[in-house]
Amino acid sequence: MAVPISNVTRRAVYAPSGTGGVGPYAFTFEILANTDIAVYKDDTLLTLTTHYGVTINANGTGSVLINATGLALAPTSPTQYAIVGNRTISRSTDFTTGGDFFANTINDELDQQTIFAQQNSEGLQRALQAPQTDPTTINMILPLASLRANKTLGFDANGNPALGETLGTNRGNWAAGTAYYVRDIAKDTTTNNIFQVITAHTSSGALPITTNADSAKWSLLVDTSSATTSATAAAASASAASTSASNASTSATNAATSASTATTQATNAASSATSANTAKVAAEAARDSALAAYDNFDDRYLGPYASNPTVDNDGNTLLAGALYFNTTAPEMRLWTGSAWVAAYVSGSGFIAATGGTMTGPLNFADGTAALPSITNDGDTNTGIFFPAADTIAFAEGGAEVARFSAAGGLSIGATADAGAGNILLPGTSGTIFGSATTGSRSYIEMYNSSTGNMKIATTFSTTAITFSTGGTTTPTERARIDANGRQYFFNAGSASIVADCIFNFAGTFSANRGISINATDSATSMDAMYFTTQSTYRGAIVCSSGGTAYNTSSDYRLKNTIAPMTGALARVAALKPCTYKWNADGADGEGFIAHELAEVCPSAVTGAKDAVDADGNINPQGIDTSFLVATLTAAIQEQQALITQLQADVAALKGA
Repeated sequence: MAVPISNVTRRAVYAPSGTGGVGPYAFTFEILANTDIAVYKDDTLLTLTTHYGVTINANGTGSVLINATGLALAPTSPTQYAIVGNRTISRSTDFTTGGDFFANTINDELDQQTIFAQQNSEGLQRALQAPQTDPTTINMILPLASLRANKTLGFDANGNPALGETLGTNRGNWAAGTAYYVRDIAKDTTTNNIFQVITAHTSSGALPITTNADSAKWSLLVDTSSATTSATAAAASASAASTSASNASTSATNAATSASTATTQATNAASSATSANTAKVAAEAARDSALAAYDNFDDRYLGPYASNPTVDNDGNTLLAGALYFNTTAPEMRLWTGSAWVAAYVSGSGFIAATGGTMTGPLNFADGTAALPSITNDGDTNTGIFFPAADTIAFAEGGAEVARFSAAGGLSIGATADAGAGNILLPGTSGTIFGSATTGSRSYIEMYNSSTGNMKIATTFSTTAITFSTGGTTTPTERARIDANGRQYFFNAGSASIVADCIFNFAGTFSANRGISINATDSATSMDAMYFTTQSTYRGAIVCSSGGTAYNTSSDYRLKNTIAPMTGALARVAALKPCTYKWNADGADGEGFIAHELAEVCPSAVTGAKDAVDADGNINPQGIDTSFLVATLTAAIQEQQALITQLQADVAALKGA
């Protein structure tokens, strides 16, 4: 479509308007196709059709309308929409000698070339350019990216682009061997002063910076010297400022003799007065800072006192961590927040690590009440004592709470001695025996007269391990691991053991209930694992001479809501089979990615995508491809139906 191309800027910018900001947003420059423009939502480039539509008028101008997807695209609340010319620069027509030469073709090419020129002109107007009056020797090409990275851009004496200083990025404590650039900031940790780099260098030497060989390459930003020194310096500044103010006043008086001189001197006097006032304010601030620092120190260290003070030197509540020197003790004391305690001990009464002898019981008392003690005189004070030879007892509040017997047993809450290897609990209804032996078994037994025994025993004759519960004297066997490693579980007492079963539930359990692994070697029997519930057979894995069979119950009586599968071919088309390599060993593999398969056949996938355990380890997803059999079968049937229909259609066409 050939149209006149107007002399207008190929760019239009609008604030959001219309319902919800949809527009329309008009543009007055001509285009040949709706792809000749680019639309920006703030700094985000929108996509034609996906985010907006274009209407082109008969004269080539038009408008843009934002759709719902474009409105939802971030930012959702833009500050502006920009429409710019963006026709792809190319030449679509080639004129050949003796070929057609139509006016509309020429018009299209001329329109296109004009649009290209306007697009370039609009972009150049927003670019950095040298003035037309610059010398022809000016070279505006920038230095290489690798050279100008992290540097400022400047211009040399001729006005050409030139590299500036390296941008400072260091912030922190000063360190030797560090590359510092102009405007880097570092802290001198010996004086706490803050410095700024004025000359790029690699640091050397040691702190403080003021005496370092590189000191001339730093400028002091913040002087954090002691508040007292600052206050003194500030007071001197204030005095100097006062003198400057007096001199300024004298100068103002002398300036009255000459109008021109008076004006100059008055200005100088006002400036000096401002400086004097600034210095005075700084001096007062430094003085206040020094006083605050002293007051803080005075609240922490109270000085010497003959007795424990109850308030600080200002009469305020004591601060936790406050110190004072007790001249009566004499000793340094610390306020814990609730009491004064000695800040240190001399150690003169300690028994030496390499010698020393205690001549009596070790007792702890404050003179008014008995405290925990360690004695050897057979009493029952709170602490540790020895009631008999080779017996150690523990007492609390004058009553014995535990003891180690001479035989090597432990009694808890009982004064009787426990036998060797036994633990005796209070009364007669709670005894734990260890390494006991009775009959042909050694066992660990927990006994309680009201609930019976629980034993874990080893039968000497068969080296089996049995687990028993119930009964006040003879517990009932509930489970067993025999010498061959076979495991049995009994619901109600011992039951006949199935000799060819590796893992079996017995007793009142019905046949094949739970998990039963049959490991017979009989030539006429099969090795099998059965999976069942109380009344329903769910499946089995059976191994025989004919191979291994995986049986899953599929009886119609176990199912409901049965319907033909539909849409299987579409589901198969959505599958994403792939090849891959395993991370562990780099081995090749082929199959599916679990979370992708879950989108099509969720019943074939276990676990959750990106799941991890409590320690952050991967909990991998799994796939059971047997669940795909029904889907693949239904897909083949659908595909065969299509093939059959196509064959019929082709036959009908041939017959026609």
